[in-house]
Amino acid sequence: MQTTDYIVLLFYVLGVFAVGVGLSVRVRDTGDLFAAGGRSPWWASGLSGFMTMFSAGTFVVWGGIAYRYGMVAVMINLMYGVAAILVGLFVAGRWKRLGIRTPAEFVERRFGKAALHFYTWTMMVYRLAGVGVALYALSVLLIAMMPLAECNPLRDPATGNLSLTWAVLLFGGCVVVYTMVGGLWAVLMTDVLQFVVLNLSVLFILPLILMEAGGLGGFVSKAPAGFFMPVAGEFTWFFLAGWCAIHFFMVGAEWAFAQRYLCVPTEADAKKGVYLFGVLYLVSPLLWLAPPLVWRVIQPIPADATPAEVTALAERAYVDACAYVLPVGMLGLMLAAMFSATASMVSSQLNVFAGVLTEDVYARVRRAGSGRELLWAGRALSLVLGAGLICFALAVPVLGGAERVIIAITSLLVAPLLAPSVWGLLSRSLHQSAWWLTATACIAAGLAAKFVMPNALAAYGRTPDIVIGVVLPVTVLLAVALLSRGESPGWSRMQAKTRPARAAVSDLSGYDASPAYIVAASLFAGALLMFALVLVNAKDRVLLTLFAFALGITGTLIAAGAYRRTRVAVAAAVEGA
Repeated sequence: MQTTDYIVLLFYVLGVFAVGVGLSVRVRDTGDLFAAGGRSPWWASGLSGFMTMFSAGTFVVWGGIAYRYGMVAVMINLMYGVAAILVGLFVAGRWKRLGIRTPAEFVERRFGKAALHFYTWTMMVYRLAGVGVALYALSVLLIAMMPLAECNPLRDPATGNLSLTWAVLLFGGCVVVYTMVGGLWAVLMTDVLQFVVLNLSVLFILPLILMEAGGLGGFVSKAPAGFFMPVAGEFTWFFLAGWCAIHFFMVGAEWAFAQRYLCVPTEADAKKGVYLFGVLYLVSPLLWLAPPLVWRVIQPIPADATPAEVTALAERAYVDACAYVLPVGMLGLMLAAMFSATASMVSSQLNVFAGVLTEDVYARVRRAGSGRELLWAGRALSLVLGAGLICFALAVPVLGGAERVIIAITSLLVAPLLAPSVWGLLSRSLHQSAWWLTATACIAAGLAAKFVMPNALAAYGRTPDIVIGVVLPVTVLLAVALLSRGESPGWSRMQAKTRPARAAVSDLSGYDASPAYIVAASLFAGALLMFALVLVNAKDRVLLTLFAFALGITGTLIAAGAYRRTRVAVAAAVEGA
């Protein structure tokens, strides 16, 4: 990285921090802190959900699979889009109709307090540990490209680069603070900004990397045999179907996603947000996985490479492709995109679990307390969870194998814990005993497969994971549903507070233009950055200029649209008065 790249990365991180903290003026109570007051635009909810799926591991893991196997990596990520579309059809609107403030309210109402406590602590430990590993992975990725001068106090003497400890503290601390202060508003709007930066970086690198490979035709002709097949190796059609099912349950019921369906004004908005999420995942994976795909042609795997060398090449493929073609300053923006991806995951999980602890634990223990007290309790709990997350990230090197453990337990916990929630939204006959039976039976089977007989199942690849993680919980739930009779008490409790479907508001009297203006301002900032980079680059100036004009025009259109809608809203308010 050169000085310009450092400046770009620094200004991006400071800009995101300023937006997140600035949005604290919109946070007046815990409803604003954890649900954006139910006033989030549907497009912000959808883009935030899209970004919540990203982390630094996205570039390392999926980029590595793309480099080694080809299009199968794109197919795996397309399953997120299919799953999200199905959630929009069957699930998202039902969450909004419940009339709840946190997803934890639904679990308690539908399955009881014991299920709520088991779910809360199990998923909180699992998800925050996973986020801690993602923060660690981001820090490792960044420090590998950030050498510092000997006099710099942030330098690691052993490597000459930014210290891992300081990387975790600085990047993690930034995200924790703006999430604590700005709440879900900060999470949503910084996710939108991060979406802009991610796609700006990817769209810029795409033509450059293709030109290095001899154009699209050159890339296709030089690609290895079978590189464009939709399945390869252990990633079979059965795996893809199971992956889609797992993420249907995840996007449909994991609290970070359910929160996106609760923070919008109407059921229609909840559906539109997840449809946007789904459509983006149906069209974008080919774009942002293009760099490692094309890099396989530019930098092939040597015929005599050992498995360890192949793994190292695959894990570095994304960063190596970016460093190879990006002009001065744009590498800093690409690293900012990787920071963005992890920041989105960190802020989402922090906010949702701080909300659960505040609304469903602290508020009940206190039995009373002002809205202001709960607001400060929510912020304090966000800080405590964030500190724990940072400590775990710092401990990853000592724990050794934490990433493997987290990847392993994903198949043990996602469907067994989330499938009953989705089923409970749809079925009136599912009793709370089904939740416990599914969770205990499937988790026990998963533990046996992972730790008792892993060698016996190794020959079957990923098939046992899908059977235990998807087929078994669905089979158990289906059997219990067929044997159940009548309406369960949990369904009755849930329906007692369910609100009638609310139609989308037809007038604009309550229109809030500030989210659109924030997006427009970020696009203008991106345009100014592109123009500035023209001055420090001897090549790619035409492409930088074209991107600058495209960003400026897009920002102008968004700002003009928001201004027109604001004028209509003002006129409607005056007429109504």
